[in-house]
Amino acid sequence: MAMIRLVVPEELAGAAPTAVGAHAASVDVAPGAVAPTGAGPGAMLRLGVLDNSKGNADHLLASLVERLRAEIPLSAVVGARKPTSSLPATDQVLARLAQETDCVVSAMGD
Repeated sequence: MAMIRLVVPEELAGAAPTAVGAHAASVDVAPGAVAPTGAGPGAMLRLGVLDNSKGNADHLLASLVERLRAEIPLSAVVGARKPTSSLPATDQVLARLAQETDCVVSAMGD
């Protein structure tokens, strides 16, 4: 079994866990058994990656996707890039990621 560690940045700074952070933990994942909520065993994950446009974020995300592909079945990887790190992703980008993916990873590469 592979181990995937989900990290919420606020938890690294010692802040109280957020609603998302309360569920972030090490998860044992059996190859072929990763599935979106409600899907049966063997279903494949649709992964979204959101690049915040800072330096090296694209390299970090590419490495993450490469590692995940080696560990779990991905049916799709949907990439999006913010035009600038100082602004939030547009509603259209967020809607696309919400519709086309099961989970999204974002990265800052400074």
